[in-house]
Amino acid sequence: MQVVNSPEIDNLYMNSSPKFTFKPTQIEGVLTIEPSVLGDESNWFMESFNAADFVAAIGSHVKFVQDNQSFSRQWTLRGMHFQVEHPQGKLVRVVQGLIFDVVVDVRKNSATYGKWHGEELSAENCKQIWISPGLAHGFLVLSPTAEILYKTTDYFHPQSEVCLAWNDLEVGIGWPLPNGVEPIMSVKDGQGLALRQITGNVG
Repeated sequence: MQVVNSPEIDNLYMNSSPKFTFKPTQIEGVLTIEPSVLGDESNWFMESFNAADFVAAIGSHVKFVQDNQSFSRQWTLRGMHFQVEHPQGKLVRVVQGLIFDVVVDVRKNSATYGKWHGEELSAENCKQIWISPGLAHGFLVLSPTAEILYKTTDYFHPQSEVCLAWNDLEVGIGWPLPNGVEPIMSVKDGQGLALRQITGNVG
């Protein structure tokens, strides 16, 4: 998180200084985003989203149609979700707490098929992650509680939702679970498919 002191706020905007830092990951179509946070010991301000900057960074126009918010307790694990039809791009951030956010490439024609990327997102670091359509997404809550906000490029389509197994050995996600701790999961998430069981093209 880049923090700028209050006297510099006006200069930041007048000089068109970058409001966001976009960083690519090993998976094409996945970016981490770090906003500039403007403030001092008494207050702070940031732009959490700017359509022009976002489109310039990802190189294509994106229309978000839905905003979602979820609350989970520590060691809750959600995922790994994606939709075969109506695939969703997601812009994810945390407004309270800390999570380990994970993306898996399930696009069979991708050079990084089967690879995963993990990122800590928190209210303190203000990081966000952009997940292109066609990728599986999930997270593990590391703090006592967490609230997650995410924007999506398509609506929820339960008929085509697929869940990739969180512990698939072929993918090998390195979840930061302490020894002896079992994740808290829904029945659906606990019955996810292995990567090799997922058929058809995604995204």
